[in-house]
Amino acid sequence: MNLPPIFVQKLQHSNHLNSVLALHPNILKSGYLSDQFTANHLLFSYLKFHKIKHAHQVFKEMPSPNVVSWTSLIAGYIECGAPEKGLHLFETMCRRSIVVPNSFTYSAVVNACSFLADIQSGEKIHARIERLGYQSCVVIGTALVNMYGKSNDVAKARRVFDTMPYRNVVSWSSVISVYAQNALGNVAIGLFGEFIRTVSELPNEFMFSSIISACASLGRLGTGRVVHGAVIRLGYANDVVAGALVDMYAKCGCIGYSDKVFRRIGKPCVIPYTSMIVASAKHGLGKLSLELFKEMLEKGIRPNNVTMIGVLYACSHSGLVDTGLDHLNSMEAKHGIEPNAKHYTCIVDMLGRVGRVDEAYNLAKNTPMDTNDATLLWASLLSASRIHSRLDIAIEAGQRLIELNQQLASVYVTMSNTFASAGEWESVHGLRRSMKQQGLQKEPGCSWVEIKDRSYVFYAGDLSRCERVSEVMSLLRELEMRMKERGHVSGSNKGLVFVDVEEEDKEAIVGLHSEKLALAFGLISIPKGMTIRVMKNLRMCFNCHEAFKMISEIVDRDFVVRDLNRFHHFKNGSCTCGDFW
Repeated sequence: MNLPPIFVQKLQHSNHLNSVLALHPNILKSGYLSDQFTANHLLFSYLKFHKIKHAHQVFKEMPSPNVVSWTSLIAGYIECGAPEKGLHLFETMCRRSIVVPNSFTYSAVVNACSFLADIQSGEKIHARIERLGYQSCVVIGTALVNMYGKSNDVAKARRVFDTMPYRNVVSWSSVISVYAQNALGNVAIGLFGEFIRTVSELPNEFMFSSIISACASLGRLGTGRVVHGAVIRLGYANDVVAGALVDMYAKCGCIGYSDKVFRRIGKPCVIPYTSMIVASAKHGLGKLSLELFKEMLEKGIRPNNVTMIGVLYACSHSGLVDTGLDHLNSMEAKHGIEPNAKHYTCIVDMLGRVGRVDEAYNLAKNTPMDTNDATLLWASLLSASRIHSRLDIAIEAGQRLIELNQQLASVYVTMSNTFASAGEWESVHGLRRSMKQQGLQKEPGCSWVEIKDRSYVFYAGDLSRCERVSEVMSLLRELEMRMKERGHVSGSNKGLVFVDVEEEDKEAIVGLHSEKLALAFGLISIPKGMTIRVMKNLRMCFNCHEAFKMISEIVDRDFVVRDLNRFHHFKNGSCTCGDFW
């Protein structure tokens, strides 16, 4: 049969679904659906408009779909958010053994496994790829790197990358992203440096986004600024990269720079708006978050799931309970977003913070969720019930976490401290014994401060790894004395009870918490007039929080502390969190 250029040309130039729908019956009547070339173009046209059911119907009507037909439909299902159907279609294709998959087919199904984080199916497909000799294909290799990365198997992702005979900028972007997304930011930054030195291609926007995210997670402000400069020079300041920059500056304690980046975006979409809303919330600027959300809606920009998490987080950390509940209850009606487990976790946290623990408990009990989400929710409730001396709810929350097989040391520490605050010493000793029997150890407190692109790390109660230790301790003793003159009592019982789950050991309370060591080092190393930024792996304790407020007034300096949950800006004896965190 001769090629029907008229049908194909019309399909290629169709800019509206209606024109494709009009052509379909004509192609069917004329018998050209039996022509693979024409039928595939009809299938492509439906996929272009994301009409997967129409595309599948065309596929069914084709007498003999070829590998292009199968691959296009598989890729279509993945693109339409149904990767499991794409994977099922691939299995059907292989089972029938009529059409042999090609490199594009394998690339598509590996991507399906990536979306599903289905490492078992991915490994089987990987083995088949190696048997067929497709492992040298750069597209398939890159897809495999992504797939193992999304499944959190960094070692296998790196092994695939290292064995690729040819690697392009997309391959490098993928492996860098794997490390950035798996909390290995230092390795990601190292690989980025290697790419710059050894590869002639320029970084793409995805690589920049990954590196900026790595800098954000590590608090590497200096490196982040250098990358920002490269982004501007190469003209990659689009919404995705801009959103990453907003997030990076915020996580490095520079919310002012986040605002500058955001305000320079011509027409920000939902991504940078969401980044700025979340950033403002974590810096204690809840009202600004809500103003940004209102501004976004007025511009006709629809929020997404993450935007609403940012809005609820802002309400939680600003004590705006009624506002938060209003946003939760109107999410579906106003924005078409059904609240999920993460939204409810924000509400449980919000209610718990203001002492409405019974309401938080009832919501937690009646919210179905998977293990990971349930862990966050019950951990939040455990913390709140401890702070507000609700031993009954703390016990149940802790038991729920243990039943979820979340044998986290922090759970036992929090429960232990809750029992201690209630004078239940037998229970305290029992929990400590259980920790020892299971080999569970509390994560040590660790803080770091960046000076001239180098990070200086400090550990709670450990002076052996402390830089300029004699100067640091001398300054801390002097500050301790000056604080006592103002009525500060270091290591008070209030601090021990109020602090969250991961407080450091009692013998390290006075002066030797990691953030105090980092602050003292910053004070003797960073010139006056410059803000000292301290990053911490755990939540800041009440005692250190009070000390930092007082020290900021004593030395007339500004400090920013990023802890596990949020940011604290200390200035003139006060903190932006308003002692509410």
